[in-house]
Amino acid sequence: MKADLDKLIELQKTDTNLRRLKQSIATAENRRAEIEQEFEQHAFSIREVQNRRDALNAERADLEKQIAENKTYLERADRNLKHAQNQKEYETAMRETDAIQKQISGFETKIVEIMTSLEEIEKELEERAEEINSLDSKREAALAEFEAQIAKDRSEFDSETKHRDKAFATVPARLASIYDRLAQRSRDGIAVAEVVNGSCSACFMSLRPQILLEVRQGNTIITCESCTRIMYINTPAQSEASAS
Repeated sequence: MKADLDKLIELQKTDTNLRRLKQSIATAENRRAEIEQEFEQHAFSIREVQNRRDALNAERADLEKQIAENKTYLERADRNLKHAQNQKEYETAMRETDAIQKQISGFETKIVEIMTSLEEIEKELEERAEEINSLDSKREAALAEFEAQIAKDRSEFDSETKHRDKAFATVPARLASIYDRLAQRSRDGIAVAEVVNGSCSACFMSLRPQILLEVRQGNTIITCESCTRIMYINTPAQSEASAS
């Protein structure tokens, strides 16, 4: 009976691994999209900073153009002021000169503010230079690592499926039927559960001392009184077999 129990334990471990691999393969597209989204968020935040810099540079260029135009107007107003023929022409030229000078001063103040903002942006971009320069290569490396893992999972799934078929064929028909029924009934696919600290690891129900003794002896197939799963206690020999 111990030999049959060992076969069931091995079958359960194989099926559990197959469920893990199947889940990994089934969710591959979503997880790949999450990786790409993560890097896209980094790229977006960088583009946002760069776009702010470009917008401020464009605004500064426009202000400098307006200052140049207003200086031309100011020169004309100064000439009008110098050549004023009467008090009215003088006052008109004076008001125009003051208005243009105030406008130029306002533009220059805005440029100073823009330059301050640009310095902060350039500092941020400089601090993130390594991130910016390595973003594409890191993205490619992350995706390559992910694709390699998925390929490994697919290969392991195929080999584990073949191993499972061979392992299942060695289990006596009656036990195989019980195993399948228990595995299909449970949401986690667990038909054979390890006893840990005196409790069923599937439903966490504490075992009665007599049941615990019978499971430890391994002379017969013992099922959990709560969830009816087949139970076993992992012995040192089984641990070594699992590791090999």
